Amino acid sequence: MSIPRIAPYEMPRSFPEGKVAWRIEPTRAALLVHDLQQYFLDFYDPAQPPIPELLEHCARLIAAARTAGVPVLYTAQPGGQAPEDRALLNDFWGEGIPDRPESTRIVDAVAPQPGDTVLTKWRYSAFKRSDLEARLRAMGRDQLLICGVYAHIGCLMTAAEAFMLDIRPFLIGDAIADFSCEDHQQALRYAAGRCARVCGTEDAVQALTGEELALESLRGEIAEQMGIEPSLLGDHDDLLLMGLDSVNLMMLMERWRQRGWHAEFSDLVTIPTLAAWHILLNSAPGTARAAA
Repeated sequence: MSIPRIAPYEMPRSFPEGKVAWRIEPTRAALLVHDLQQYFLDFYDPAQPPIPELLEHCARLIAAARTAGVPVLYTAQPGGQAPEDRALLNDFWGEGIPDRPESTRIVDAVAPQPGDTVLTKWRYSAFKRSDLEARLRAMGRDQLLICGVYAHIGCLMTAAEAFMLDIRPFLIGDAIADFSCEDHQQALRYAAGRCARVCGTEDAVQALTGEELALESLRGEIAEQMGIEPSLLGDHDDLLLMGLDSVNLMMLMERWRQRGWHAEFSDLVTIPTLAAWHILLNSAPGTARAAA
């Protein structure tokens, strides 16, 4: 009746196709940093994946949110909870977090700052026995970005409840961690198909800050779609001659469109080079940058 020791696994690099094309809008969004307390991270090897990447990505999201004026909220479970407070959680997980500051603290890499909100966490969903919904309504926020642990438990349940409250949840697929890669992927599949938009840290940071689509990010995304190493793509190579077919191009265009980067198929195939596409995507009307 406890959390198991968690074996290292690689952070997912790709995410399931979703049903919705929601876009993160900084004026509507809030960021929830879910249960990143020392107790929950102690079940991992901190030097092994996915933990270093998890903390790096969460820190990037937090920094971007603060820069954009997006509210940052945290959940933290209290230590030494009374049996009546834990109720059915006792049957599945035992006594929970010890009443020790070194166990209950939010880890330094993502620690709250003045102006952030820390909510007491009592159940899987961050909305239960908290004023999270009321706070979001009062701030005029109807989008909730979620990062932290554990993906298939609290992160997913919070996303599902946000959905049921008509708050659009965004599960940041490479800024959460879980008991295993299988559990992690299961959470992403369920969220993408049932209640949330699943996206990566890079996309979320760009949406929050209004940054241009970076050349290296674009190179990596195209290379991944083609199944090759990014280093093989030169700035002025003909991507079509290198093997990027129309089906994969259309898939890339749909992903870019969901993130607010618009370009016509005919324009892309006219000059099919990385350098040209980088300029085109960042200058086309209706891009995320132009809308910011």
